[in-house]
Amino acid sequence: MKVMLLFPPHWFPAMPHLALPTLAAYLRAHGAQVLQRDLNAETFECILTPGYLAQALERLRDDYGPQGSRRPPRRALPPREQLLWALAEGPRLVAEVEAAVGVLRSDAFYDGPRARAAFLTVAQSLELASLPNYPASLELTRYTPPVAVDASRSLLAAAADPVQNIFLPLFRERILADIERERPDIVGLSIASMDQLLAAATLALLIKRAGLPCHVTTGGPHITMLREALPHVPGFFDLFDSAVAFEGEVPLLRLADALSQGGGLAGVPNLIYRDGATVRATPLVAPEPLASLPPPDFDGLPLGRYLAPVPVLPLATSRGCYHGRCAFCNVGYGRSQPYRTLPAGEVVERMLALGRRYGARHIFFADEALAPHTLREVAALLEAEGAPLAWCGCARFDRALSPELLAAMARGGCRMLLFGLETASPPVMRRMAKGTDLAEMGRILRQSAAAGIWNHVFFFFGFPGETLEQAQETVNFVYAHQGAIHSGSPGAFYLERYAPAERFPARYGIRSVVRYPERDLAIGFDYEVGQGMDAEMAELVVSRLLDALPEKRFGQYYAHDVYRLLYASDLWERGSAFPPWLADEPEP
Repeated sequence: MKVMLLFPPHWFPAMPHLALPTLAAYLRAHGAQVLQRDLNAETFECILTPGYLAQALERLRDDYGPQGSRRPPRRALPPREQLLWALAEGPRLVAEVEAAVGVLRSDAFYDGPRARAAFLTVAQSLELASLPNYPASLELTRYTPPVAVDASRSLLAAAADPVQNIFLPLFRERILADIERERPDIVGLSIASMDQLLAAATLALLIKRAGLPCHVTTGGPHITMLREALPHVPGFFDLFDSAVAFEGEVPLLRLADALSQGGGLAGVPNLIYRDGATVRATPLVAPEPLASLPPPDFDGLPLGRYLAPVPVLPLATSRGCYHGRCAFCNVGYGRSQPYRTLPAGEVVERMLALGRRYGARHIFFADEALAPHTLREVAALLEAEGAPLAWCGCARFDRALSPELLAAMARGGCRMLLFGLETASPPVMRRMAKGTDLAEMGRILRQSAAAGIWNHVFFFFGFPGETLEQAQETVNFVYAHQGAIHSGSPGAFYLERYAPAERFPARYGIRSVVRYPERDLAIGFDYEVGQGMDAEMAELVVSRLLDALPEKRFGQYYAHDVYRLLYASDLWERGSAFPPWLADEPEP
């Protein structure tokens, strides 16, 4: 049985996602032939070339004229100033894009001025490449689709749209022939976020139109969030033969077995599929013990083709969250899941193996939150090995993060911690069941920074019932600790499917949840609150804060967590201080 696993765009193209290597390792361990391809990395690599940009520029000239004065009969037209910019700057971008990509893939990445110029060229090149598909926009950090992809009717139409769908010609010309040549029995598309939904649907459509004799399945966190919606969206199964909910190792293997034996799919767990005119869902099974799963296998992925100077590889020490009670978070996706961890010795062995096998010296832990006992043991084992790796991951403001532990983590290679600050208003912290303490948050930030660890904080405004004054408490806290915060991600509250606040809205002061019938693939919902800020006000607070942030001299290093890890690691190795996030950085 041959299985082709594909990771579609969009995702930030600095490292592989953990999904495919995890599935590939399990299937290969059970005898399946597995091909894995990161179509996200391949898509960016294809677009960021002189040839592709020259074609995009020529399309703009054909559509709008060499002076941008022609207005073709299209549904949406780009702003004239943007079009004139592209026509004027396009030749320069065609000439410079190849060198810019080379900078981001080389040691020149750490040269701030050169990397800043290269990053800007790459960003502008993507803007040029996207304009023929306006209003769709492919950026490094996000993909804006031409229509709402959480409505199946518009998603299916966009998948077949040759004008606004940037992925359609790319996949038709560059990917479909490879699938025909390889003749896999199963094509599996992993969808971790909504940004990938259109690309996945596009490739599935092309496979179906070509009549290729393969079973097209999909899975991943985004599909898991849609598991109760999909049986009511039969059109989804015009493109996909099945969908896997929750962890995919066992279901995908059982699916391969069922197809190879020519049997039905009713015995495949966690599967949603169409049986005649009916969409069926099979029973869910408990996930495998984490320690019984093989280490992720990155063989076949283009590790030298990401937009990073060195390989950065993801790894997990656990699945689930050891807290698991935050009202805004949908960890577990509405189903009680056991928190499972790997022994620290196994974690370290996997880290070292990634270094030996792939030359990786940077590990990005993909855990929801790294447990303090794991951090303590992993740090000690790595320090005993001479701290050969730099690593980072998400952590809670857990009182177990003592100054001694934080110092030991830094000695063991920890270069960055990503903390879920969320709010600094004690009443809001209690309402969202965050389980953290304001004084402990400040202590941990100060002591982590003193140990030489880069602190990144996530926080948001607009949790139901939060007042403007309580939002100001968070802003005040961040500024009061600016010497210990090196980067941050402010945002607005998002009511997400399966979060406690979505499942039990009245408990959290939500007066009503607005569910639009046409948005049959929605994972986030509008809402009305009885008191406090509404969603519009929360977005305004975020906008005002972002406007007030100082401009970073080398802003490219703040574009993504992977870049922050690399930047922090380089500063550490050079003995340079981490610049505070909220401090001005004047040009030298």
